[in-house]
Amino acid sequence: MNRQIIVTASVLGMLGVIAGAFAAHSLKQYLTPQQLEIWHTGVQYQFYHVFALLFLSTFSLRNGLVRAAYYLFTFGIIFFSGSLYLLACRELSGWGWLTIMGPITPIGGLLFIAGWATLALAAFRK
Repeated sequence: MNRQIIVTASVLGMLGVIAGAFAAHSLKQYLTPQQLEIWHTGVQYQFYHVFALLFLSTFSLRNGLVRAAYYLFTFGIIFFSGSLYLLACRELSGWGWLTIMGPITPIGGLLFIAGWATLALAAFRK
């Protein structure tokens, strides 16, 4: 098991639980149903990829493809989920300029796709 990946997955998992609880208990009264759906999509994909990171931790990080998948999943979470959290709250925060975050979300999605492809390639090469 790889400690670095487990710690990263644990922190991102903890933050995912906090984000989900925050939406359910605090943001629900301030966000529209559409904004809450955007927020929940961020939480959902964050957890999918936390589980992917935990699976990845069973491999050796010395493998370059596994290391690449680790970074792709981690930055995918930051870009994809992070941008969705910001987009969902842009009106609430008064930061209308956050619409520039819109193009960041697909970059996060591409990082997720690349992470899965890299993981498949790492398994294929083994």
